[in-house]
Amino acid sequence: MQVRDVIICRCEEVTLSQLEEIIKHHDPSARELKLRTRAGMGICGGKTCRPLLDKVLQKLTDKPPTDDIPLKVQPPVRPTSLAQLGGSGDET
Repeated sequence: MQVRDVIICRCEEVTLSQLEEIIKHHDPSARELKLRTRAGMGICGGKTCRPLLDKVLQKLTDKPPTDDIPLKVQPPVRPTSLAQLGGSGDET
């Protein structure tokens, strides 16, 4: 596996090379990078990939992370188990 094929956002399967392409052609903010690639929009809500996204953006654009509007993180309203989503299976 090449370094450019490293997956940065596991939920949305966004690779480093995809981020590099967007940054090269659009000079995006962190929010725009998220909207263009869906990185950080998966099931974890960016909890896993957000630090990596900030580091990649900072390294490739020399923009400090504080210059950008913070990305909106939306945790679930309340935790839900898979049993609640799929039913317990003992319906009569």
